[in-house]
Amino acid sequence: MKKAQFLICLWLTAYAALAQDPLEAARKKLQAEDYAGAKADLTKLIDSNPKNKIALNLRGQARAGLADLYGAIGDYNIALEIDSTYADALNNRGEAKLNLGDDDGAITDLDKAIRFNPKLADAYSNRGLAKYNIEDLQGAYFDFSKALELGPADADKYFNRGFIKAELGEYISAIDDYTKAIEMDKTDATLFNYRGTAHYHAENYDQAIADFDQAIKMDPKDALKFENRALAKSAKEDFKGSLEDYNKAIELDGEDPDTYNLRGVVKFALQDHDGAIADYTKAISLDDSNPVYFDNRALSRTEKEDFAGAVEDYSASIDLYPGDPETYYQRGLAKLNMNNQYDACLDFKRADEMGSPDAKAAIKKNCK
Repeated sequence: MKKAQFLICLWLTAYAALAQDPLEAARKKLQAEDYAGAKADLTKLIDSNPKNKIALNLRGQARAGLADLYGAIGDYNIALEIDSTYADALNNRGEAKLNLGDDDGAITDLDKAIRFNPKLADAYSNRGLAKYNIEDLQGAYFDFSKALELGPADADKYFNRGFIKAELGEYISAIDDYTKAIEMDKTDATLFNYRGTAHYHAENYDQAIADFDQAIKMDPKDALKFENRALAKSAKEDFKGSLEDYNKAIELDGEDPDTYNLRGVVKFALQDHDGAIADYTKAISLDDSNPVYFDNRALSRTEKEDFAGAVEDYSASIDLYPGDPETYYQRGLAKLNMNNQYDACLDFKRADEMGSPDAKAAIKKNCK
């Protein structure tokens, strides 16, 4: 009995010591996202012991949680002056630099963090994000795979690798990773949206629509999800269904020129050329630097036999992007329909010089 009581006393003493540990208390506040409380507690601890590298690292995390990234880096710097091999502080400083857009500085810190602690999975995840930002997709792929290998596996890690696989065009493999992410987190509409996008690129249109359906059910206020489903419906030539989704996307966000352009394409397919022209015109009013919008409006104007308007649009497109032979060829056809054979042939010859096989045939037929 006395031995049991003695063990209970030891346990209670250890528990009380843990409960009174200010570092553990600060960690709990960080986990609860009470960043201000954690910062205040850690500041007191640091004031009493300015060389406490753990407290400095934790206060850096609290400051990062309060969006004071420069202050966070200051704390990490002091911690690293005390111990230059402190991998956690190097990882956290790298993450702060990443969030400030300093990808090269982040990679330098994260390389060191990994060198001093090769099993620090978070450092691989952070370095993968930085490498993605500098367009080192293969490097990002390696880092995200390493983070998964080290574990613990979670939805974010699978999503990160799936995203990179999709960027590399490995859509089937990306779908596998997105599926594993969804198995771990069925509440994130974004995961269904990205898997749907991968299915779309893999030409699995029914599966894509099913994923977009689920994403929209979970998050019905996101215009992009309706636009993505509209694209999949267009691929199945369900133009009426696609039009309904574009209408909803525009209702939710009426300031995206691409959505108007894409809805115009659907209206063109439905032979609503006036509606298509109205949408292309709206897209151009929102962004007059995209030659595709002018090309598309020119096609609809051609269908309405407004050849002068088509020539005007093709000319605007050429001014923006003079390197597309198809635009010269199409402008030549519009000029030919206006009985302006001389200028049409000039456009055909220019398109032919740029490698258009259609232009070569048009020259043979019309420019003798």
